[in-house]
Amino acid sequence: MRVRLAASLPLLFAVACNASGESVASGNSGAPAGPAAAAVSDSKPFQARHIATFDEPWAMTFLPGSGGQALITEKKGKLKLLWNDVGRVAEVAGAPTVDYGGQGGFGDVVVHPDFARNRLVYLSWVEAGEGGNRGAVVGRGKLVTEAGQGPRLEGLQIIWRQTPKLSGRGHYGHRIAFGPDGKLYISNGDRQEFTPAQDMNGTLGKIVRLNDDGTVPSDNPFVSRGGATAQIWSIGHRNPLGIVFDGSGRLWDIEMGPQGGDELNVVLKGKNYGYPIVSNGDHYDGKPIPDHPTRPEFEAPKLWWTPVISPGDMIVYSGSSFPQWRGDILVAALSGEALIHIDIDDDKAREAARYPMGARIREVEQGPDGSVYLLEDTRNGSGGRLLKLTPAG
Repeated sequence: MRVRLAASLPLLFAVACNASGESVASGNSGAPAGPAAAAVSDSKPFQARHIATFDEPWAMTFLPGSGGQALITEKKGKLKLLWNDVGRVAEVAGAPTVDYGGQGGFGDVVVHPDFARNRLVYLSWVEAGEGGNRGAVVGRGKLVTEAGQGPRLEGLQIIWRQTPKLSGRGHYGHRIAFGPDGKLYISNGDRQEFTPAQDMNGTLGKIVRLNDDGTVPSDNPFVSRGGATAQIWSIGHRNPLGIVFDGSGRLWDIEMGPQGGDELNVVLKGKNYGYPIVSNGDHYDGKPIPDHPTRPEFEAPKLWWTPVISPGDMIVYSGSSFPQWRGDILVAALSGEALIHIDIDDDKAREAARYPMGARIREVEQGPDGSVYLLEDTRNGSGGRLLKLTPAG
């Protein structure tokens, strides 16, 4: 594994596993031009309060206009509704049946931009196919919360399927985000098969763009080719586990590299991000992969990490509780066991601070009051807790 760090920095190494169960090293990060990474900070600008505990939580989203209610997915297939910050939790009826195992199961949850009117919730999960194959899907249903009754999803329908379905249980991606254009963006991993990321006949290793009902927008870059190709927005991704739009409407993705080379990218229409032809990491059997600078025709990451952080998710912070973070990216790090602050300047990025959390962090989310919420993973001693971060002092 190639380590590109400023020689003057002390190296902080710890052996960990990323979300695919692969053994990797975690520690200080690198960046495209090789500047020093931010030092690990023992002084945190926040205090953390334990709100609730979940069983393998994977994602959460707050419900607009609800006074702080949030939906949380658990990987084994349960959807939970957090009523408030005192930790009252209810199970939501009508959740889909998931294919649980490895990295698969229940995935992301987001709400429609017009949720206040239509109450539509979008979910991703892994479904079983024929012959032991499986793949990610996205569905939507109406969330119903009525006095005296438990919460439930009504009319849940699958609106999109990852293609093709494959055996194995890794690299689904299946993060969801709505853009400022009102379109639905879905990340797809390469399913640990490498070459599908460059195959234009399927969605693996791609970010796809759809209308909110799952149909294909007429202005997608490859719409004239039809089929799955028409859905594609960008190609050449390995395992994108966070997609988010910044205040200027730019789409960012963060994805796990192989042995080294976790990436933060600005995702542009129709562009190729090079995997597995290029990467700033290497294969796990030690075989080198050419670095991004060797193939300038591919889009290079704005920031990359070797040793890896194993990103689980990210947000662009827009609240007032932490003004030093406003407009910047916050990353949930799994093997890095940290919350990482990425300073954003136009389309440039640098790691500004790293706050150790002592657990694998799967999800980061902004609350309606500007506080920040973290979901812990439940591997390697992490406890599946939901933490609320508020300003220190």
